[in-house]
Amino acid sequence: MNQFERTDTAEKRLAALGISLPQAAPSPIGSFCNVRESRGLIYVSGQGPIEADGHLHCGKVGSDVTAEQARAHATLTAINILAALRGHLGSLDRVGGVIKLLGLVNATPDFARHPFVIDGASELMAAVFGNCGIHARSAFGVGSLPNQITVEIEAIFEVKGAE
Repeated sequence: MNQFERTDTAEKRLAALGISLPQAAPSPIGSFCNVRESRGLIYVSGQGPIEADGHLHCGKVGSDVTAEQARAHATLTAINILAALRGHLGSLDRVGGVIKLLGLVNATPDFARHPFVIDGASELMAAVFGNCGIHARSAFGVGSLPNQITVEIEAIFEVKGAE
């Protein structure tokens, strides 16, 4: 059991990690919403590695961006997912669990470390939600992403106590 699993709520774990979420998730760049809730599940639209100041991390993983840099971008993307989630629910403590992540990596054709990159997001979810943060996942490379961002991740969560 790590130190964060001993802390009893997602919000307390997030604080123990020293992570401050942005006040709001980045606005969608198309005709869709960041979050949609249906039948006890919350779907968070694909988020990217956008800093609180608006800086976008762009580039092709495997050529101008290293796998380690992209992994850090995946962690940042997970922070933006959590901001969207908190904005919708009011508190991360209302999350019953992380169901699935889908991670896309803007990569060169020969890049093969997609799971390593998206682990940056997966590990943050586990740290914030404990055992309920362990999830199903897909991770793969794509030829491009909007605005040439390095990673895009979407997520599905369950709401605590929903039927």
